[in-house]
Amino acid sequence: MLSLLTLVFPALITLGPVGSPESGGSQLVFADTFVRDTLSDILKLFVYLITGTVFIYSKPYLEDRDLFRGEFYMLGLFGMLGMMVMISAHSLITLYLGLELLALSAYAMVAMDRNNLRATEAAMKYFVLGALASGMLLYGMSMIYGATGSLDMAQISAAIVHLDSHDTILAFGLAFILVGLAFKFGAAPFHMWVPDVYQGAPTAVTVYISSAPKLAAFAMAFRLLHDALLGLKPEWQSMLVVIAILSMGIGNIVAIAQSNLKRMLAYSTVSHVGFIFLGLLAGTADGFSAAMFYTITYATMTAGAFGMVIFLARAGFEAEEIEDYKGLARRSPWFASIMAMLMFSLAGVPIFVGFFGKLLVLKAVFAAGYLWLAIAAVVFSVIGAYYYLRVVKVMFFDEPISEDPISSEFDLRAVLSVNGLAQIGLTVVTGPLLAVCQLAVQ
Repeated sequence: MLSLLTLVFPALITLGPVGSPESGGSQLVFADTFVRDTLSDILKLFVYLITGTVFIYSKPYLEDRDLFRGEFYMLGLFGMLGMMVMISAHSLITLYLGLELLALSAYAMVAMDRNNLRATEAAMKYFVLGALASGMLLYGMSMIYGATGSLDMAQISAAIVHLDSHDTILAFGLAFILVGLAFKFGAAPFHMWVPDVYQGAPTAVTVYISSAPKLAAFAMAFRLLHDALLGLKPEWQSMLVVIAILSMGIGNIVAIAQSNLKRMLAYSTVSHVGFIFLGLLAGTADGFSAAMFYTITYATMTAGAFGMVIFLARAGFEAEEIEDYKGLARRSPWFASIMAMLMFSLAGVPIFVGFFGKLLVLKAVFAAGYLWLAIAAVVFSVIGAYYYLRVVKVMFFDEPISEDPISSEFDLRAVLSVNGLAQIGLTVVTGPLLAVCQLAVQ
């Protein structure tokens, strides 16, 4: 309860008029290393909302496994602080500071269950690969600094205009930065940590690292690609094309072979990151706003999907396998319907918000002249629909493996119901939410 109340205060400050930027403007503080603008305010509000949702989902899971300790919530709040710093970064150093605060908190959270060998292994993999990616990102930033003479994103953007875009140092710096960015997103071919960490970590931690940090990763991508490196747009566009295609292909195809739901959702994450990168590579205001809309809605979808895993789990039973969901419609018709809504939204079925997210991204990619890329994305989406619909089929058409009643706390059931219904409810406010995203990126 204290952690949830803690989220209220920054939300009030973010919404408050004191120190708010003028319409269409921004406010720089801390020697121009930290920016407050519409983009940061909107993303932070969604970070508070999703972090609070994760905290509510996590409580019964942690209690059943004797992990209900203050450290989980303290690390979660420190990680959220890292996200906030990333979202408002106006300097490469500030961005890196926020990223590492988030990463170090996440490493510790994954390793919280010290008696769980699988969680310990996942934490080690996450730490080693994360350290490697952070080193590459820092190396890329140092090259950008060497070429432009500044760490301030606005000054970097201005300096690039007067430099040769084929400058070797700039090219290497951009390549290393994109490697670090792709790793933090979980994009192919730098996705090797995602399935192992999502499956190995306690589900309460998985729901945290799979949702809100994606909003911070989008902000990181926007700050780097738009605010700092827009002068290198043709170069990073060509690199993002490769990453997007690999992410959608590997994510959707490999997910089909998974029998573990958490691992399937991990590969699903890789494929959805590919769609986010499609919006980014368009390089237009419509592309960035579509990517932002997609990231926000995806964070709600994945939080709900892992929330359903927590809902079915109990002491000694993780509810990780797809077979564990057999006949769920007979045991709990309402929550089987909630899970179906989440799966349909992730698959991009019309009337659900996931469909509109994909449609907006495809529209931006097509408008940017990448018709073949839009066609490839549609093909991969059709392939991806199979493994989502398989979960729905198992719930509604297979015989239940257990007739035991499902019991859970009221707050978990209430928030999970709202989360599932939001997949339809958000379609009603697609226009206003998209308008807010367009205002933010402009």
